[in-house]
Order: sequence, then structure tokens, then C-alpha cells
Amino acid sequence: MADQNDFKEEKEVEIEAEILEEEKYEDFYQKLRKKVMTWLNSQNAKDNKWASYLIAAPDLFYLMVKLVMDKEVETDQKVKLVFALAYFISPFDLLPEAVLGIVGYLDDVALTAYVLNDFIAKTDETLIRKYWLGEGDILDLIKKIISTTDEMIGSGLYRKLIDKLNKKVN
Repeated sequence: MADQNDFKEEKEVEIEAEILEEEKYEDFYQKLRKKVMTWLNSQNAKDNKWASYLIAAPDLFYLMVKLVMDKEVETDQKVKLVFALAYFISPFDLLPEAVLGIVGYLDDVALTAYVLNDFIAKTDETLIRKYWLGEGDILDLIKKIISTTDEMIGSGLYRKLIDKLNKKVN
């Protein structure tokens, strides 16, 4: 069991070093926020029933970055958060942003909600509230996203995301 924990910690450190370079994550966060704000002013946003979730995407990303950097967060939770961050940044995911635009972040938002919900179940919610920059209550948002994920991205796609996460972290 120690070997698996050592491996997780080692992997986490490698990924953290790559993803969490301050400039890198700040740059991604700022670019994503700008894309979302531009999209928000378009007709596509007005007609999209998932707009409120997409608007929260940059803040969800920021929240995960802050949680990964927090010393109080357990390693097993950090591993899941790092996976979700890597998925957010990756151009190669199940709903590619390069093809779908902002709507391509719906799978990222769904995965983030799943990981944060797991985090809340195992950790004090105070940390999540501490770093939440978005509007409204983060716990309500997570519950809403999870309750509509099957409709939002499809149950098959959602299952693939969760399976992908579980293979990486277990």
C-alpha cells in the first residue's frame, strides 16, 4: 500500500510542477475567463441552457488550483484535483474545445463537479468556500451540475469521464 501512496505522491508532484507553475495556470485562467466573457456576449450564450455552468468554468478551475496548493488538503484528494486540472487544460478530451468552442468545457465542468463533490464528502467544506470566487453558493452549484450531468453531456460520456479518473487515481 505504501508503494501505491508513494507513486501517487510522486505523480502528483510531477503534475503539479507542470500544471501549477503560477504563470501557466494564471495564463490559462485569464484566457478561459476572457473566452467565456466573449462567449457570454454572443447569441450562442443566450440560447444555451448550460450557460451558467460554463460561466463558472474559470472559477471552478481557479478553485481546484487553490485546493491543490493548500497544505491542508490530503494527498489522495490532491491527486484527483490534479487529474481534473490536467483534463481541463488538455486539448484532447471527450468534448474538445477546439471543435466545440466554450461548450466543449461542459465535460470539464462535469468532471470538476464530481471531483469537488467527492472532496466535500471527505473533507471540510470550509476550504472550498474559502477559495470560491464565483457567484452563488459553490455547494449548490456542484449539486446542480451533478444532478444535470446526464442531460448536459450524456450518461455514457459522464461514465467514461469517471472511469478515466478512477483508472488514473486508483
